[in-house]
Amino acid sequence: MKSNLTREEAYTLLRKFNSEPFHIQHALTVEAVMGWFAKELGYGEDQEYWEIVGLLHDIDFELYPEQHCVKAPELLREGGASEELIHSVCSHGYGICCDVEPVHEMEKVLFAADELTGLIGAAAKMRPSKSAADMEVSSLKKKFKDKRFAAGCSRDVIRTGAERLGWTLEELMEKTILAMRACEEPVARMMEEYQA
Repeated sequence: MKSNLTREEAYTLLRKFNSEPFHIQHALTVEAVMGWFAKELGYGEDQEYWEIVGLLHDIDFELYPEQHCVKAPELLREGGASEELIHSVCSHGYGICCDVEPVHEMEKVLFAADELTGLIGAAAKMRPSKSAADMEVSSLKKKFKDKRFAAGCSRDVIRTGAERLGWTLEELMEKTILAMRACEEPVARMMEEYQA
């Protein structure tokens, strides 16, 4: 799996359709989380592809939330993305806003981890440390069970994502917390540059 876009081209494309700091931070977080999973799961040679898919996964969400994963192919083609990259990006909306099924393990990871990064990010903000660095799976599970907490993060998608990967919910949570720990500081630095 090779991206036909460089990271710089992908970031420029993201910025063309996204300007809200929240959306930029989410894109950077999912990019880094996907890179962590690529290494962790033995796909190191495809790490850049996994990261670029993570970076671009919500390319259409800020401007076209009602057409999420439906408008994305047009925007990505405009930026020169390959059909493989477009399929990978759109697959995280399977069953929710499109019919592009996650097939490759990378697409299944994106489907599962995207929503979970939002839940972990929201839970981290509630901690005294404001960080995932000291977060445990047990405390995340409590937040997961509280339907009112970060209500926009679909628990069904997270559960389905874990099942598609053949992982327990706890495994998915543990891995994604570790990925978020690893990327917190680099993402914070990139956001400082973005907002400078």
